[in-house]
Amino acid sequence: MARYISQHTLACLTRQGAEGLVARLHAQSAVTARRALVNMQEGKMLVEFEAPGREELEKWLAEQKFHFDWLLRVELESIGDSPLHAV
Repeated sequence: MARYISQHTLACLTRQGAEGLVARLHAQSAVTARRALVNMQEGKMLVEFEAPGREELEKWLAEQKFHFDWLLRVELESIGDSPLHAV
């Protein structure tokens, strides 16, 4: 499975609303939401997904009526002081 990071704008969402949205993301099985990072002050959320491909993820997001600002496929990562490696 490929890994993706998406950015979403959360308009006028309360913390409870954000918690419900994140719970909805984690409940899905077509794609896997690995983690979500939310900034309530700026109304932004980043979500890390695993999906078979970009087209499948875009289709799933559209079906869920879950608008995204941008979508990035992750190819390399470094955690802590480790060197970059393929994901």
